Amino acid sequence: MVRRCGLLTNNREPVPLKGIEVALEVKDHVATVVSTLHYDNKEDKAIEAVFVFPLPGDAAVCHFSAKVGQTEIVAEVKEKQEAREEYDDALSSGQQAFLLEESEQSSDIFSLSVGSLPPGESASIRLEYIIELAVQADDALRFCLPAVLNPRYQPQGSEGGGVQVTSVPASQVPYSLSFSARVSSPRQVSKIDSNCSLEPLQYLNAEQSQAVVKLAAGHKFDRDVELLIYYQDAHQPAAVVEAGQVSAKPGTLMGDAVVMLSVYPEFPQAVMSSLASSGEFVFLLDRSGSMSGTRISSARDTLLLLLKSLPMGCYFNIYSFGSSFEHIFPTSVEYSEKTMEEALKKVKEMQANLGGTEILQPLKHIYNQPCIPSQPRQLFVFTDGEVGNTKEVTSLVKKNSTSHRCFSFGIGEGASTALINGMAKEGGGHAQFITGADRMQPKVMQTLQFALQPAVEDISVTWDLPQGVTAIVLSPPLTAIFQGQRSLIYAQLTGQSSEAKDCFVTVKYNLAGHPTQNQIPFTLQPTEETGLTIHRLSARTVIRSLETEKNNYDLMPFMEREDKKEEEDGVKQKVVELSVQSGVSSSHTAFIAVHKGESSTTQGPLLRQIIPVPSCSMPLRMYGLSSHLGDCDSMQMKMENADHCDSMQMKLEIADQNHKGGIFHSLKRWMRSSKKKSAPSMRNSADSCVEKTLASSSPTDPLLQLVSLQKASGSWELKPTLAAVLGKTSKEVEKLKPASANENVWATILALVWLHGFKSDAEVEWKLLARKAASWLLSLNAPSVTDCVVAANTLLGCNVQKDTLGL
Repeated sequence: MVRRCGLLTNNREPVPLKGIEVALEVKDHVATVVSTLHYDNKEDKAIEAVFVFPLPGDAAVCHFSAKVGQTEIVAEVKEKQEAREEYDDALSSGQQAFLLEESEQSSDIFSLSVGSLPPGESASIRLEYIIELAVQADDALRFCLPAVLNPRYQPQGSEGGGVQVTSVPASQVPYSLSFSARVSSPRQVSKIDSNCSLEPLQYLNAEQSQAVVKLAAGHKFDRDVELLIYYQDAHQPAAVVEAGQVSAKPGTLMGDAVVMLSVYPEFPQAVMSSLASSGEFVFLLDRSGSMSGTRISSARDTLLLLLKSLPMGCYFNIYSFGSSFEHIFPTSVEYSEKTMEEALKKVKEMQANLGGTEILQPLKHIYNQPCIPSQPRQLFVFTDGEVGNTKEVTSLVKKNSTSHRCFSFGIGEGASTALINGMAKEGGGHAQFITGADRMQPKVMQTLQFALQPAVEDISVTWDLPQGVTAIVLSPPLTAIFQGQRSLIYAQLTGQSSEAKDCFVTVKYNLAGHPTQNQIPFTLQPTEETGLTIHRLSARTVIRSLETEKNNYDLMPFMEREDKKEEEDGVKQKVVELSVQSGVSSSHTAFIAVHKGESSTTQGPLLRQIIPVPSCSMPLRMYGLSSHLGDCDSMQMKMENADHCDSMQMKLEIADQNHKGGIFHSLKRWMRSSKKKSAPSMRNSADSCVEKTLASSSPTDPLLQLVSLQKASGSWELKPTLAAVLGKTSKEVEKLKPASANENVWATILALVWLHGFKSDAEVEWKLLARKAASWLLSLNAPSVTDCVVAANTLLGCNVQKDTLGL
C-alpha cells in the first residue's frame, strides 16, 4: 500500500541504510554527481534491502558499483529483464547482488535492490550521474538534489508498473546526508545560494573561478537540496569538443568526437519592446488534495496577476483538475472586463478539493478544442507533479506540440522533474520549479513574458566544417528559442581532416518578420579533459528521444500497434544497444553487479525491507503560527476517517487560538461530535469549509489588493478602495487631483507611481500590467499626464519620473 506523510514502515522494522554522501562537481553548466550509500545489516539473518529514491529526470546515470568488505564490484548495463534474472539467480545461489533500475513509468524514480546481505555485513553503493544545469530567470544555474520523493498518483484503470514507495516524516528518516560541491568555470563564480544552510563559500584561486561549498551539519530531510550558482557574464555562447573513446569503434557515437553547443540568443531590442497582443492562454491548475494550504492560496494569487496582465484582444480559459476536471468557460473566450471578472470570481472560490491527480483527461480535452485562428495557443500547467503516468502525459504533449506551447510549473518539494521538464521540453516551452519559500508569482510572470515574446519561426542550424568532417545532430530539432535562455545542441563529428580551419555553427531563425542569426566559432581540438561527460549526455539525449518514440507505439490502439510490432522492437533494440555501449541507464536496461565470491545456497526466504524515503509535510502557516501537518490525497492513502478528523481538529485548534472562538470554535465542536460517525462526504465538507474560512481570513498583500482593482483595459478607477490601498483618504486623493485631469487617468497614474515607488523589488510581478496601463494612457493622449505625475509624487512622497512610467 502506498503511504503518505506521517506513517512508518510496517512493524517499525530497523532500516539498514545508514548514510548518504553526495559529492557534486560543476564545470560551467554541467554537473557530475557522485552518491555513496552505506548499508549495514544489523539483523540476525540475511536481508534484501530495497531503496526507492528520486533523481533528476534528465540525468544520465553512468556508473554504479558496490564495495563489500575490501572487494569492489563494478556493475554492467544489461537489458532489464536479463539483469533481473541474473539478480534473482545470484540471490538463489547465495551470492550478493545489486540491481539498479529506472522506473518504467517515470525517468526520475530509481529502485536500488541490495540482495543477500549477510548478518553483520556492511556494503557501500556508489552511484554517478551527469546533468545539465537549468538556467533560471535571474541567470542562476539551478542544481537540485531531490531529497524528497512523494508517492505518485496512479489514475484508476492504469497499470501500476511502478515501484512501491514507503514514506516517513523528515524528522524520522533513519539515515544521514552529507553534501559538498566544487564549482569551476572560465568565468568568475559570483555567489552560491541555497534553500538549505551552507558552510561559508571558499574560493580556490585568485580569479574566484573555482570554489567549494558544503551543506551545514544537521540537515533535515524536509526539502530538496537546491543550489543556485551565479557566474559573471553568464550569457556567453560556447562550444565544447570531446574526443571519442579510444576503445570504441570509429563511426559510432562513443568512438567519434562530439560537440556540445550552448546557444544564448539575444533578440533585437526593437523587436522585444513590442510584446504580442494576441494568443489563446489556457491555464491548467492542480486542485488535488496535495495542493492544499499555501500552495492553492499562492496559485489563486498567481492567477489574479496573470488575468490582470493579459493583453486586450487575446482569448483565455481556466481549467482545474483532481480526480475529475472543471473549466470556467465551455471554450476559450475573448478577454474583456466581463469575462475577466467572471473568471476572477470563480478563481477566488477554488480549493484543493478535487481528490487525486489525474492530469491526462483535462489535457486531452484541451487538445481536442479547435485552435482559434491567429491566436497561438499557450498552455500554462501548475501542479505538484505527483502523477504515476508521466510518460503517457509527456507523449500526449509531444503529439500536440505543433498546435501549442506548454509552460510548466512544479510546485513544492518532490515535484516530478520528469513530468515538469518533460512537458515543457515536448511542448516547446519553459519549465520552472517553486520550492521552499519561493514566491510563485515572479517565476510565473517571467514565463508569461516568454509566452508574449514574438514567436520564433523557421529555425535552422548550419555547420561550416573542414572538408571530410560531417556533423550528425543528435539533439531533437530546436522548436522554441527564448530571449536570454540557453539552448543546447549535441552533434557527433564523423570523419577526419588535415585542415586547421576554424569551424562555425550558425543558428538562423525568423523573429517577428526579422531574419536573425547567432554564430558560434569553435575548433576540432578537444576543449579540455572532460572524460566522456559530453558523450554520455549526448547518449542520454538520443536515448530519451528513442524512448519517446517507443512510448508513441505504447499509446497506439492494439491492432495498429500489432501491425508495427517489428518497428517498435527495433526502437527498443536501439535503446538497449546505445545504453549498453555508452554505459548510460534507460527505461529498458538496468545496472547489475554480482559478488561472485564464496557462497552458499540461501536457506528460506530473505528478509525483505523497504527503506523509507522522506516525504514533505506541508506547512500550514496562519497568523504567525506554523504547524507541519501531513496532507492526505484520498487516492494516495487509505486512512481511517477518525485519523482524518484528528488532523482536521489540529488545524482548527491552531485557528481557534488566533480567533478566540467564532466559527472555528463551532467547527471544532462539530468535529468532536462527528468524529465517531465520520464518512468521506463529511470529511470533504470539513476540508472545504475550513479551507474557505482560512482563505477569507488571510491578510491581503497590498500589491495584490492594488492589482485586484485594475480593469481589464489596464486602467484604475478613482474609488475609496484605491485610496485605502495607497494609504490615503479619499479626500486627500481628490484634493491633489489636477483640475483638468480625468478621474481614471489620475487614478491610473497614482497606481503606477505607487508601484514604481514602493514595489520596485517586485517589478517582475507587475511589469506587464503596468505596461498595459501605460498603453491605455497613451491611447487617450490625455493633456494632463505630466501634471498628474507631479501631483502623484507629491501625494505619495515619491520621485518617479514620467519616462520611468513608459509615458
